[in-house]
Amino acid sequence: MPDYRRAWHPGGTYFFTVNLLQRHGNDLLTRHVDLLRDTVRSVRRRHPFTIHGWVVLPDHLHCVIELPQNDADFATRWRLIKMDFSKALPRTERLSEVRARRGERGIWQRRYWEHLIRDKADFRTHMDYVHINPMKHGLVKRVADWPHSTFHHLVEQGVYPKDWAGGDETALGYSD
Repeated sequence: MPDYRRAWHPGGTYFFTVNLLQRHGNDLLTRHVDLLRDTVRSVRRRHPFTIHGWVVLPDHLHCVIELPQNDADFATRWRLIKMDFSKALPRTERLSEVRARRGERGIWQRRYWEHLIRDKADFRTHMDYVHINPMKHGLVKRVADWPHSTFHHLVEQGVYPKDWAGGDETALGYSD
């Protein structure tokens, strides 16, 4: 088994990728996006964190979040988000023997990808990756066309122009 090492940094800003167990042809996250939003809000009330960027795709999500200054426990937040979301769904998924024996659901992959953001350039690169992901997967032709993203809020704040990555990939950039 691989030796997974997590970067525990109090007050850190992290990029995450979290996947459904059954990815191909599964639209569970977008079908239940309101439940996912409510779940994230509930976990944030109990275990605060700042959302810098977030995108929900049919079978996975990406986000850039920042933890409070003296807190490095992103694992509890993800455990609660995954658990609370799963508990709110009817049990219709197929379970492996191992998952059934452990009392687990067959909704999420057990692990997730995390990356500790190192600097301003790393932050911008990961924010861009979060927001361009629906285009990358062929779900839309323009980033602005994907509804399940913080992109729209960041456009309102002047961080991104509305036509950012609108098919002309040379136009990638931020306003300062």
